[in-house]
Amino acid sequence: MSIFETLDKIDVSKRTEKKGNFTYLSWAWAVRELLKVAPEATWEVHEYDRHMGEGFGYERQPYMSTEAGCFVKVTLTVNNIDRTQVHPVLDNRNKTVDKPNAFQINTSIQRCLAKAIALHGLGLYIFAGEDLPGEPEKLDDDQIKELLGYTGKLDKSISESIIKKIDDNEINESNYKSALAKAKRLASAK
Repeated sequence: MSIFETLDKIDVSKRTEKKGNFTYLSWAWAVRELLKVAPEATWEVHEYDRHMGEGFGYERQPYMSTEAGCFVKVTLTVNNIDRTQVHPVLDNRNKTVDKPNAFQINTSIQRCLAKAIALHGLGLYIFAGEDLPGEPEKLDDDQIKELLGYTGKLDKSISESIIKKIDDNEINESNYKSALAKAKRLASAK
């Protein structure tokens, strides 16, 4: 399964926020989920030259100014595949900004990063107007056996919770590695 397919199967609906007519995915959560699946992922916030005036040269800034407003650009690289997203610098009412402050620029960069992550699969369906991704694949027998191997070392309530989450497909192919790591940590703490 490709990284796109893996990320596309993750249900992000519990990590979204509504602001007016728009649905936002928490950029911090998106980065965390991306790095669980693709720890080698890197991103670049593009910079642009800004002329400082006659005799003063240029300085670099993380946004470009145009007649239509200001924009930021982020390129995310996963498995040597670059995906680039451009995002307008917006105010708190989602209106374009001609002279942005540092907070507006930073917020737009984080939104742009979340959208670049979506281009690699995580939460892309939000932007397509869909409600939920396809049902995540269930664990195979070997994965279930490995995960259940740790439940005997855990409190009964935690073991029962893990079994229920497997049965309900809350622990599934898309989050198996993190669930296994957590079970290992809990078992080793006993």
